[in-house]
Amino acid sequence: QRIKEGSLMDQTKTVCVGDHIETINGKNVSDCRHYEVAKMLKELEKGQMFKLQLIEPMKAFEKLGPRSKGGTLPEAKISKGRETLRLRTKGPATVEEMPTEVEEKAIKKVDELLETYMGIRDIELAATIVEAGRDKKNPDEFAVALDETLGDFAFPDEFVFDVWGAIGDAKQGRL
Repeated sequence: QRIKEGSLMDQTKTVCVGDHIETINGKNVSDCRHYEVAKMLKELEKGQMFKLQLIEPMKAFEKLGPRSKGGTLPEAKISKGRETLRLRTKGPATVEEMPTEVEEKAIKKVDELLETYMGIRDIELAATIVEAGRDKKNPDEFAVALDETLGDFAFPDEFVFDVWGAIGDAKQGRL
């Protein structure tokens, strides 16, 4: 998760925080969990030579530049500064509008409600729930939008009303 100060990795300066290890000695570990990769590294004998293939996320974007004037996005859309590039494991990357400060507060509260009602914390699910209620004027519209977006979850009515209340509280500045 992080490189500890004074550790071997910290001393080498070749692996930086945020780097993704793609292979260890030619074995692909990109689909492995963090703890599995850490275990593989710990199992290497001291003094044994090994080869890491790394992906440096920030350097992966060096070759990207702004679109030329012939791009399809209007300049006003690009200059807003409130968009984020969302890279997905399945499907194409999309540009999404970043949540406002009010929505951020609502997302945090909904995440807490998810833990209370369902025993999970999932900030992306919370963001999707808040997004579903973005332009809704009443709890009925919100419940319908939530069913259309996340119907598989079958959220209980009490949860839906508490979420609606949290969104309203955030809009009114009570969170």
